[in-house]
Order: sequence, then structure tokens, then C-alpha cells
Amino acid sequence: MPPSRDILPDQDIDPEETGEWLAALEAVIEVEGPARAHQLLEALIEKSRRSGAYIPFSPYTAYINTIPAHREARSPGDPAVEWRIRSIIRWNAMAMVVQANRHHEGVGGHIASFASAATLYDVGFNHFWHAPSDDHGGDLVYIQGHSAPGIYARSFLEGRLDEDQLHNFRAEVGGTGLSSYPHAWLMPDYWQFATVSMGLGPITAIYQARFMKYLENRGVSNTAGRKVWCFCGDGEMDEPESMGAIDIAAREGLDNLIFVVNCNLQRLDGPVRGDAKIIQELEGAFRGAGWNVIKVIWGALWDGLLAQDHDGKLVQRMNEAVDGEYQAYKANGGDYTRKHFFGKYPELERMVAAMSDEDVRRLNRGGHDPHKVYAAYHEAVNNAGGRPTVILAKTVKGYGMGEAGEGQNITHQQKKMGETALKEFRDRFEIPVSDDDIAEAPFYKPAENSEEIRYLKERREALGGYLPQRRQDWETLEIPPLSTFDKLLQDSGGREMSTTMAFVRILQLLTRDRNVGKRVVPIVPDEARTFGMEGMFRSLGIYSPVGQLFTPEDSEQLAYYKEAVDGQILEEGITEAGSMSSFIAAGTSYYNHGVAMIPFYIFYSMFGYQRVGDLCWAAGDMRARGFLLGGTAGRTTLNGEGLQHQDGHSQLLMHTIPNCRAYDPTFAYELAVIVHDGMRRMFVEHEDVYYYLTVMNENYEHPALPEGVADGIVRGMYRFSEGDKRLKTRVQLLGSGTILRESIAAVDMLAEDWKVAADVWSVPSFGELRRDGLAAERWNTLHPEEEPRASYVAQCLAEAAGPAVAATDYMKAYADLIRPFVPMPYYTLGTDGYGRSDTREALRNHFEVDRRWITVTALKALADAGEVERSTVAEAIRKYGIDPDKPEPVTV
Repeated sequence: MPPSRDILPDQDIDPEETGEWLAALEAVIEVEGPARAHQLLEALIEKSRRSGAYIPFSPYTAYINTIPAHREARSPGDPAVEWRIRSIIRWNAMAMVVQANRHHEGVGGHIASFASAATLYDVGFNHFWHAPSDDHGGDLVYIQGHSAPGIYARSFLEGRLDEDQLHNFRAEVGGTGLSSYPHAWLMPDYWQFATVSMGLGPITAIYQARFMKYLENRGVSNTAGRKVWCFCGDGEMDEPESMGAIDIAAREGLDNLIFVVNCNLQRLDGPVRGDAKIIQELEGAFRGAGWNVIKVIWGALWDGLLAQDHDGKLVQRMNEAVDGEYQAYKANGGDYTRKHFFGKYPELERMVAAMSDEDVRRLNRGGHDPHKVYAAYHEAVNNAGGRPTVILAKTVKGYGMGEAGEGQNITHQQKKMGETALKEFRDRFEIPVSDDDIAEAPFYKPAENSEEIRYLKERREALGGYLPQRRQDWETLEIPPLSTFDKLLQDSGGREMSTTMAFVRILQLLTRDRNVGKRVVPIVPDEARTFGMEGMFRSLGIYSPVGQLFTPEDSEQLAYYKEAVDGQILEEGITEAGSMSSFIAAGTSYYNHGVAMIPFYIFYSMFGYQRVGDLCWAAGDMRARGFLLGGTAGRTTLNGEGLQHQDGHSQLLMHTIPNCRAYDPTFAYELAVIVHDGMRRMFVEHEDVYYYLTVMNENYEHPALPEGVADGIVRGMYRFSEGDKRLKTRVQLLGSGTILRESIAAVDMLAEDWKVAADVWSVPSFGELRRDGLAAERWNTLHPEEEPRASYVAQCLAEAAGPAVAATDYMKAYADLIRPFVPMPYYTLGTDGYGRSDTREALRNHFEVDRRWITVTALKALADAGEVERSTVAEAIRKYGIDPDKPEPVTV
């Protein structure tokens, strides 16, 4: 064996040998194709490593286009017409924001983002994105929120939006305006996805693509041939949600997913990576995660220079320069670029010696070259490698804005342009607006029979119709009758169970229903066994695109861990964000895929809204339908886990979502009634709501459904029991969840120890009662001459005697939601403060919500009303062993 030689990484000790290897590689690529070359290289690397050679992995390729010029698929379109269309759209998008801020100072808007991305969208609209039609289910396009003006501008040319609507950009209250960003709630016939909250587009797009595979593999819907396109910005990729699930996309073979990252190198305040390269960083992350990466860095005007780069000096300089420098090159023009980019090496100075400064300035970036973009899109949609694709397209933020902000740090905030800048923009894109009109930044639309309008409409007609669009032909499901849950409507017969187990039984019954069984989507983040759902593994299977490639260690058990290609359960792993994204995909299936699915996502309530509140809000925006279930809910029912596991606020948080209906049921029959009514409202009546239900892990007996209370359960309140009529002194006890049982227990204490009768009211939803009360108040304000309306709370308590005491396992503010509508003195107990580990009994004493505290509070309320002596309250405190000097739970 010859002696080893120490070789530096950048040292070539035998250029001739290197040339022979490179020639051989070129021959393989030319004759057998890139795939074969890749196969051979991988084999060589593996052989080297097995032979003991250390070959460090590099996730990066050179800072040049992934697709070489000679391999680019050529666009079949008319480039001249497409440039004119694109230019008009650029102008109208800019004019929309400029006009809006002139008419209404401070309404905001963004010019620069779409200016950098116009070509990326234009190529997709003209050649790739299918609308739903008889022949195609439609592609799903997640538009980056800040680019909304450009999408409106295209729809204006298509005739879908009129000039009056464009004049009312961000002026929605009157009913004719356009929403600031993509909002299905505000524009229900138009937008599909809420994406402007940074990072939500990427993660929800990933889980949408996965859900489409789920629908296909389960035989629910044919999604073959459809793609999910997600547009996002390079600065946006810093959000954890943007990158947090990219491994899932590769692991599950989501070749129906395409990310387009607009790498304009700038975020809101300055460069994304001033001292490095965001494109290279993203390439490494995505390649490492198993994605197909296509870099579109340089436009066609660089092709000639790269062809002359025989010694690699140009590529070396491209690799050296950092993003802060690239930003400065575009901001400062051709002379600056010549001096600071090409001027570093004599070889590069000679390369551009015959070029003018204007020629150097015009050297374009790949994201602004429609031919380069088309080639990248073509390769992405024809990717047969079973992998998702990310296209990293380099652009200039504020492209076309000139001195008003092209490539400048101030660009993102630009909402106005002066007359000089408008003229420069007009001249650059050849918009036929006169100098007399230029100051008004008027909209421009060619005649209907013009070449531009005809071409634009023909391209969309060839692709099935217009986008974006939200389907309105919703499927109505035949939901099972309430009697389906008969066993849960009956007395549990002495058997104890939790409401979590009641939910699991409801889920099992629904999955067996002949009409909706296949539409149920159970979603759980790696806690199925916590919630007692493991029995469903075998019957339903856990979804896996490859099935089960192993024999589970518990295969001999009845409830063994079973994965299947057609599995129904989405067992997501430890990711609430991913699980919520699956919920959104399933909950919007009724309009994205034309099939109504019923998602049930159960999670640790403490790690629900507070961890993924942005996604919960987006679900409401996108009109998702389904059920969220906060498991192990309440601050005292989960007794051993402690501070960060005990939830005393999720009901309040979920109530902030306008179209979320939140309930805290105590008994199985309440849960069954709410779920049944929710299915009716969402999948028969097509109400755009979704539900949050808290369920507990505390076992107790469940009574039968009392006659005539179903409506009260849904509305949020009903009388559970009536106190002893023989007793004159009376109180009203309200409660929900497990603490309602403490109120029930307090009835006997009040009657036996203090001769006080107590009516008990179950309040499954203080939030729904508040909505009703506010609606009544508003009606009364606006109809002062008509008979006032009473809130439902007031109606329920109209004939009730005595003060009212409400106790829940949540913060006092939860029961306080209905305070304005209670027609008697009202006292609330709740679990304010941090949680802690102990027994349920100890925790309920600590938070002052157990039966003793309810009884004492009721007596205090009666004392305040003059119905009992204050000494009675003191006596009760002593009798029940309550320490009057005990610190407040919120302070300890």
C-alpha cells in the first residue's frame, strides 16, 4: 500500500486525475442521466466510508442554480404577453396599497413582498395551478399573506373583483372591501387558507398534504395528481412552525407537497442573514430532512458569464459574498456591484469589462426570471422520487420600486410612493398612465378583448377555472340519532367512569355508524393510552403510509399497537402544533376536498390553546368544523402532575375565539347531547363553528339524562336538582365539570347542618350563556321602545330564591362571565393561581372550591342578605376545619 499523503481540502495534487474522474462523471450524466450518476456517487461514498476513509457530510451545493441551463424545461407560454400581464398586476397591487393609505392614513398594507414574488405567482397561475373541476380535484395554494394585494390585482384583471373593491382594500366594514390578508372568514367565497400569521402556512400545508394522502389511502377521496403549494418568505422560516415539521413531510413521502420560499434576503427590519446565506442555510436544513431541493438563484442573464467561468472564479465569488452584500449590490446599482462584487478578482473584472453599468445592474436574480421559475416548477411537479420539494428562489424585495425601496432595509414598511417613484415604476413596467394622472396612482385594466385579458383568461380556463376559490357545494352528512348513545344517556348503574372514557365510548359508537363512521378522524398527540383510547388501535388502526413494517412487542395483547395504510387514527407523536394542523386539514375537508370529515382531536388541556393558540385562531378563520377535547382538564382533577400540567384557564382562552363553542360537561349524557347537537350544527346545518369540550380523568357515577333538559345543556344551563321545598332559606348553586359534584354534595351539608335548601344548576357553558346575554343586551339597547329581552340566565333564575354561588375548576373569571346577567347577588369560586401536586381533596381545599368552601360561601351570601346570622358563617368555618388565616391560593 502506498504511503498516505496529507492533502488539504482545497488542494488538488493531481489535476489530471481529477479531470479524468470528472470526464467520466459527465459521460455518465450525458448517457445514463443524473439519477444514475447520483447512484454511482452514493456507492463510491459508501465504499469509501466502509474502507475507513472519513468523508464529512455537506448538506450544501454551490451557490448556483440546481438545474443547469441545458436541462431547463422551456415554458410553452408567450413570454411577452406574460410580462405585460405581470407588469399590470404589479402596478395595480402597488396602486391598491398606495391609494388605501392616501384615503385612510395608517390602514397599512405591503408593496414590497409581492413586488419580489410576482413572477413566482404568475408562472404558477399561468401554467401549473389547477382549479377544482370535473377533471381535477384542484391544487391547494397557500398564498403568503403579505402578497395578498397581488392576488387581488390578478383577480381584478380576471373580472372577479371590481375597481370599487380594490378602492376598498382594508376597508371591510361597509361590506365591499377586501381583507388585509387571506381570511376565509372575511372572504368566504375566495380565500381558503389563513397564512399571514408567520409559520402557520408551512406547517398547515405539510399536514394538509399528509391528510390528502390519508384520504387517498383510506379510500375516502381520490386526491391523486393534486399538489399542495406553500408560499413563504425566507424571514418567515425562522418561525418554529415553519421548519418544525419538515421531517414529517419527507418521512411520509409527501411528493404532493411543494414549498416555494421567496428568498428576497430581507425580513421586516433588515437582512435575514446579513453575515451568511439564508438560501444555503435552508438548503442544508431541507436536504438534511430528506427534501428535494431546487435552488433558483441566478436569472438567464448570468448564464453567459457562468459559461465563461472555466476557472470557477465566478462561482467562488458567488459562494463568498454574504446576503448583506447581495442586498447592497441591488440597492446601490451597477457601478457599485462592478467594484465590490466583480472587482475583488481581476478575472471577474475582465469578465464584465465590456458590460455597461446598466448591463451589470440588469443581471437578474432567478426568482424574477419566468423561464428559470418555470423550469423549477416543472421539475417539482414531475418529481417522482417520493419526496417533497422545496424551491429556494432568490429575489429582490421591493423589485421595481427604485429609490422608493428596492432592496432597502425600509422596504417592508413602505406603503406610500411619491410622484417621482410612481413615474419610475410606470416607466419600468410600461404602464399606460399619463403624467397628468400619475399622482393618483390609478388602476389600469386593458380592454376585455385585449391580448392580455384574453390570454390570462385562456390560461385559467385551460387549468379548470379561477384561483383562489373556496367551494360552496358542501356535503350534508346523515348523522346518527341521539339514541345511538343510549348507554351514555342512562344511569351508569353504580359503575364509575370519567368523562374522558365517556368520550371514547362516543367515538367508538360513531366509528361504527354506517353513515359517518368512515368520516370520523380521531387525532391524538401520543397520549392515546393516557386517554384510554388504546382499545381503538386494533379496530381502527393508526394511519401509516407504509403500513406496519415491524411486529409490535405487544402483538399478543388484545389492544396491541397496530399501524395500517388505511388506519383511521392520526397518532401524531408529541406535537400539539402538528395535531392542530391535522385538525385544520380534516376540519376544512368539506370545502377543500368536497368530503365532510369529522375530526376529534383530544389533547392534554393544559397544553392546548396556550401552546397553539395561533393555530386555534386560524382554525376559526378558516371555518374549520370539528371537536377539540381538552383531556385531564381542570386544575384539581389531575392531582399528581403539578404546576405546568394543571389547567384552570383553557375554557376562558377558547372562549376568545369568536366561532368556537366551549363546554365543560360533568356527565356522560351532557357530553353525548353536546356532541350530537354539534354534529347537527356543523354537518347538517353547515354552521361555521367548532367545539372545545373539556373532559376529565376523575371517575364517578353518572346519572341518567333528565327529561326535557337537552335544550338547556346546549344553551349552557339547566336545573339539575331542586332543594327541599320545606326549608324557607334558599340558595342557588351553579357548577360545571367535576366541581359540579362538589356543589351537589354541598346540598346535603346546607340542608342537614344549616337548614338551607339549595337548587343545583349544571352550567356546561358559561361562555355560551355570556354570548346569549350580550346578544340580549344589544337587542335591548337598539330597541328601546320594545319589550326588553331577558337573557337565558335571567330566564332560568327568574323564579329562583336566594343568592347564587358558582364554583368551577377554572379561574373565577370563568364563572364571572355571566355576572351581569344573574338577577341576584352572585358569588364565584375558582382555581386562581398556579397548580401543584397533591390529592384532589387537598387541591380543592387549597383552591377553595370543595363542598365545604361552597357551603361556607353560600352561608356568607345569605348573611350578606340578612337571612342568617354572621355567627353562623363563623360556626361553619370552625365546623369544617377551615383556616381563616390561610393564604390566598393565587399568592402561594
